[in-house]
Amino acid sequence: MGINDTLKAISDPIRRDILELLKDGRMSAGDIAERFDLTGATVSYHLSILKKAKLIIEEKQKNFIYYELNLSVFEDILVWIQQLGGNQK
Repeated sequence: MGINDTLKAISDPIRRDILELLKDGRMSAGDIAERFDLTGATVSYHLSILKKAKLIIEEKQKNFIYYELNLSVFEDILVWIQQLGGNQK
């Protein structure tokens, strides 16, 4: 996991909103784009940043691309954050 890529990805409110949408299950790129007042290219850019950070997984089916959360990366982030606290007593 590239923590820098992860932090960059979640630093943007649009990308956090996309992650929120995907917590309820996978969605097509078109369905995601419909939720925002942005161009398709802009949504595609945000999805590419999330993919680079491995926060989402894409699956191509015929003419559609579906996105879903990559939960293992979120688990890695939580472990990293917990380790920052060390063994405080």
